[in-house]
Amino acid sequence: MKHVTRDFAGRALRLEAGRLAKQAAGSCLVQYGETVVLAAVTVSDNVSTLPFFPLTVEYREKSYAAGKIPGGFLKREGRPSDEEILSARVCDRSIRPLFPEGFKNEVQVFIYVLSADQENDADVMGVTAASAALAMSKVPWNGPIAAVRVGRVEGAWILNPTFQQLEFSDVDLIVSGTRDSIVMVEGGALELTEQEIVKGLEVAHKGIRELLEAAVELIAEKQQPKMEWTKVEAPAALVASVKALAGRRVAEALNLPEKTERAQALAVLKSTVQDQLASEYPDNVKDVAAVLEDIEYHTMREQVLSRGERVDGRDLDTVRPIECEVGTLPRTHGSALFTRGQTQALVSATLGTTRDEQRIDSIDVPQETTKSFMLHYNFPPFCTGEVKMIRGTSRREVGHGALAERAIQAILPPYEQFPYTIRIVSDILESNGSSSMATVCGGSLALFDAGVPVKSACAGVAMGLIKEGDRVAVLTDILGSEDHLGDMDFKVAGTKDGVTSIQMDIKIEGLDFHVISEALEKAKRARLHILDIMLRAIPEPREQLSKYAPRIITVQIPPDKIGDLIGPKGKTIRAIQEQTGAEINVDDTGMVTISSVGDGGERARDIIAGMIQSPEVGMIYEGMVKSTTAFGAFIEILPGVEGLLHISELQHGRTERTEDVVKKGDKVRVKLLEVDERGRMRLSRKALLDKPEPARSH
Repeated sequence: MKHVTRDFAGRALRLEAGRLAKQAAGSCLVQYGETVVLAAVTVSDNVSTLPFFPLTVEYREKSYAAGKIPGGFLKREGRPSDEEILSARVCDRSIRPLFPEGFKNEVQVFIYVLSADQENDADVMGVTAASAALAMSKVPWNGPIAAVRVGRVEGAWILNPTFQQLEFSDVDLIVSGTRDSIVMVEGGALELTEQEIVKGLEVAHKGIRELLEAAVELIAEKQQPKMEWTKVEAPAALVASVKALAGRRVAEALNLPEKTERAQALAVLKSTVQDQLASEYPDNVKDVAAVLEDIEYHTMREQVLSRGERVDGRDLDTVRPIECEVGTLPRTHGSALFTRGQTQALVSATLGTTRDEQRIDSIDVPQETTKSFMLHYNFPPFCTGEVKMIRGTSRREVGHGALAERAIQAILPPYEQFPYTIRIVSDILESNGSSSMATVCGGSLALFDAGVPVKSACAGVAMGLIKEGDRVAVLTDILGSEDHLGDMDFKVAGTKDGVTSIQMDIKIEGLDFHVISEALEKAKRARLHILDIMLRAIPEPREQLSKYAPRIITVQIPPDKIGDLIGPKGKTIRAIQEQTGAEINVDDTGMVTISSVGDGGERARDIIAGMIQSPEVGMIYEGMVKSTTAFGAFIEILPGVEGLLHISELQHGRTERTEDVVKKGDKVRVKLLEVDERGRMRLSRKALLDKPEPARSH
């Protein structure tokens, strides 16, 4: 066993290898504070026949890590949560670019959170542990890397902030990288400037270098010889034949104006070339597709670098044509249709109450928490013209939804001012690049349409990069093919005042901060252009909520009145809900949340206000006769508060029957004469009437 210890960002860090998971190809245990993460790597001896590199990353949190027992019927961990999926994606996106081109053996990376101190997040530790495990294993890999989280509190940058510090931070960035460059960025912010984002990345990279010093020391002691492997390549003669037959035709197909046309032309070309070479290369027909993709890769990149021309005819900085529409769906609380080029998102906003909040049981916090804002992203096969098996929500959908959710979260009003549960759903109807950023734009428009008082509009754009040696081109608003064949996918979302969400995946080594800064500045210009078009469609949030949306009213009552509101076994609060049709919730502080569609909320509020208002002796009230008896009438002087108007207090003189003066449903002005020790109230109508003059005798 070998271990390395360091003090990192004020806490003890320990990296260990050789004690656990010894049958894996490589493993590493990382402890930071009292949070412990184990990463184990395995690799297949056989070369995969799949057309892509088969890498699988699993990130799983163990409930016992926080001294918890899983909820639910089965009492064991089930499918991964969204947070686990997002952590797995962070690791996958960090390590995937560093596998050598042509390596096709299946690799699996498992990350287990074994102990959670509810102070230090395990996700960045998982990336560092996976990196060390890969570097020590026989798997060919161009690491190591490390990952850190960066926050900023009161203007001071913090490396690996605790959960408590993050609550006060205006930025949360996860950054992974090598000693020389950054490979992945993921995070959100409260309208930070581009210069501030770059500063945060610089702070992160300094921490990454410090972490790598510890990792390299461990790796040097436990590193295994790398396995022998052969790059999967098509025969040179086949490559030459394909280039001769299809080189010029690939360029022609690539530059067709529409995505569907390009895809069809390339499919026809592939089929034609395969048929022409089938007899000469019977065992390598499937390799034709890979060769054609390689030709496509070099053709597109050279066209951009040498002539500044993109496959759809745009220059490097132009954003595709944009169309915005709001109020698209008549019964939703808010909706929008956002179209940019051949990417289209139909986005709806739904307002709910506290009962609609998502309940979350996480090992990061002691108790169950709730979430009042959710964004769900759907990517059906038809949006790309494909036929695919539907297998539930994909990891990609979870990741893109989280990216858009972070972007919009920053512009929402404080819950205290707008106590609604908000759900945004984005259905991608067409896709040709940057559908997550179309979701941000459509989500912002849908909130405006719903009348949510957001701070400002939010938009996003995806940037790309093509780099060959010293030749560099930064692309604005990239297409799907430019993402696939390019060197960077850099998504930036924000308002006119700053960045609210960022995601960057870099496929090459040695990218400096100058290029990142250039991409951020171009993204800002594009974002302001998009925001201008969006605001033409709807310049500000609607003044009124949809008539189909619930109205929420909040009332603060004294904590000692909570029991009175709820009543025995909830009898009182249920009666108010049945009477008004409103939904009522009260917390331990006495904050009452009333929600309804229609005027039921106002009526419930009045009833509750009456319950907490203490009737005052001597005050005059106008109340409704709730019932009559032989000895008087019961009057509701305040909502839910009744007193007795005795028959002797109805009027001056004798009254034979109560109904001779008042009937059920009548409005009556009365004076409160007395409240006895049991809280019973004695009312008088007579006290408010002029006393008749005595009759004169003759």
